Amino acid sequence: MPRKSTHSIATDQSSLCLQYLRRCGGSARLCSINFSLSVIQMLVNQRKVKISNTGAGFFIELEDAK
Repeated sequence: MPRKSTHSIATDQSSLCLQYLRRCGGSARLCSINFSLSVIQMLVNQRKVKISNTGAGFFIELEDAK
């Protein structure tokens, strides 16, 4: 029996994460979002988002939001 791919689910979640960040003004506290670490890591690897430490916590930011 062939295995089902979970890639489309991760892609759907990554697009939802990007939409969420756009609605939040381009950044959000990392602890406040409810997306899995694998989705966040995939977006970081694709250089669509970056993680920054502001001293008051970690934030996830869109790369094109400058």
